[in-house]
Amino acid sequence: MASSPRDQHHPGPFSLNKYHVSEEYGFVLPAPLTDLPQYYQPWMQIARQLTELIDSHSLRSEVHKMPQLDTCYLQTHRELRLAHLALSLLTMGYVWQEGEEGTVKVLPQNLAVPYWEVSQRLGLPPILTHADGVLANWRKTNPEGPFEMENLELILTLPGGDSVRGFFLVTLLVELAAVPGVKAIPRVINSMLQQDKQTVQAGLNDITQALKNMTDAIRLMHAHVDPAVFYGIMRLYLSGWKDNPLMAEGLVYEGVRTEPLQYSGGSAAQSSLLHCFDELLGVQHEPESGAFLTRMRDYMPPMHKQLVQDISSGPSLRQYVLDAADPQLTQAFSTCVSQLLSLRSYHINIVSRFITIPAARARQLKNRSEGPAEALSRAPVALEERGTGGSGIMNFLKSVRDRTKEVSIPPATL
Repeated sequence: MASSPRDQHHPGPFSLNKYHVSEEYGFVLPAPLTDLPQYYQPWMQIARQLTELIDSHSLRSEVHKMPQLDTCYLQTHRELRLAHLALSLLTMGYVWQEGEEGTVKVLPQNLAVPYWEVSQRLGLPPILTHADGVLANWRKTNPEGPFEMENLELILTLPGGDSVRGFFLVTLLVELAAVPGVKAIPRVINSMLQQDKQTVQAGLNDITQALKNMTDAIRLMHAHVDPAVFYGIMRLYLSGWKDNPLMAEGLVYEGVRTEPLQYSGGSAAQSSLLHCFDELLGVQHEPESGAFLTRMRDYMPPMHKQLVQDISSGPSLRQYVLDAADPQLTQAFSTCVSQLLSLRSYHINIVSRFITIPAARARQLKNRSEGPAEALSRAPVALEERGTGGSGIMNFLKSVRDRTKEVSIPPATL
């Protein structure tokens, strides 16, 4: 058998260990730290009071009083991740404290320089990412208790109350629901190379079940996130300064660069999960959607991005299934694609409920001079139909869903 690209580049079996992917937690950071050493308390104290300081319009003045701290005392990966989370939230709060009307052009040096240094060490951009808000922002109330909403808390939070907690923690549960599917990917790849059809089929079944469990986990959004709060309050603090008309030029990181830099806001597209499943199943996205998804990989921890790329450069599972011409294997592949399609269709539902419908309601409120002073009436106008990552959200999601359909293999006609 001719050797595949995987054989040449990956001697030995394909394994998740080298990609900082945990057997138990997948891409989620196991046991994140909840505090930094004493020297870094100026960051932590402000980060813990972020919501109150934004509400009282005093976060920016507190940031200006912060000492410029040296990042050299941050030694472990977990310390760097917590520092990145804290500095990310300080940055989002600083930029968006006064809403869409009062954006700033410059992030002050005492925040920008350490934030840049921590970002460089982690290989993450200096903006709040999925890796911060979701993967490294959780703790169990009872360490021995289950991984359930009732037993989870955020380490640090943004304005939006219980809905912020719900949004980040439900997304965390989606990541955890995917773990058996992520673990099945190396088994599928190694079994293809060994021509072991049964194990490939079993791996596909595991991925199908994981995609179903992810869809079930996303359903919890309805119980834990208020669409009006998400749309009217939270979304602004998740927004970045790329593809954002509110900050067309970007943001100057003082003491780092003199010209403004542009970074996308947080987005579900920064999760490595669907990138891995897409690459394994062979989903090919339209040029515009594909370019956005590829750019989102730069917002992942570098080893997670590497895993996505290595799956992509491996043997084609779809071609393997076509060549095998085995009805049961073909069925397992197509069922897996169908489940990915269901997940994407359900995501479109969620986005409609949390963005499209509130956007229409917010427009109505804006048109009434005596509109009620509720969350929706405060919604940023400039972001109406955009995702927090800067994409035109509905067109993007429908394009991604439609391209997923195309990889399905119709049963052979007899």
